[in-house]
Amino acid sequence: MAGNEDVVAAIAGIEPGGALAGIVAGRADIMALTQKTHDGALTPDNPGGLSDAERAALAWRVAKINDHKGFEDHFEAMLEKAGAPEQAARLADIWFNGGSDARARAIIRHVDLVAHSPKDATRHDIELLQEAGLADADIVRLAELVAFVSYQIRVAAGLQLMQRFA
Repeated sequence: MAGNEDVVAAIAGIEPGGALAGIVAGRADIMALTQKTHDGALTPDNPGGLSDAERAALAWRVAKINDHKGFEDHFEAMLEKAGAPEQAARLADIWFNGGSDARARAIIRHVDLVAHSPKDATRHDIELLQEAGLADADIVRLAELVAFVSYQIRVAAGLQLMQRFA
């Protein structure tokens, strides 16, 4: 599912006319904003220094860290749609630390830190990204991506939990 119709509802398994569809429809504004943010974070008009493929791979990595198969499949499909360049695809491998590529190593380190323990990120972590050559705007884009994907996964997980009790 890389069509981006309503990613959270689709991954959460909310069917039209289903028990949760009415509840979600009551929050249509939030769901629409969430989808708009998804599209903007993953395939922005101006990607800056983070390509669409890198964004999809890093989102896939965050989904793996959160052990969410639905989002793993979604972001893998987005990576394939972006052409899946090998270097970008490696960013999704949670066992890959960037190797000898200082930029990839810094990005992966930061994504893993923020996805696992955002409260532990410090000014020094931002400085490491700058030292690896990331522009300030790209550091913000990276932070937005990780924060948004983490939010999106939590919303879907909450809806999936509600679905079980509906």
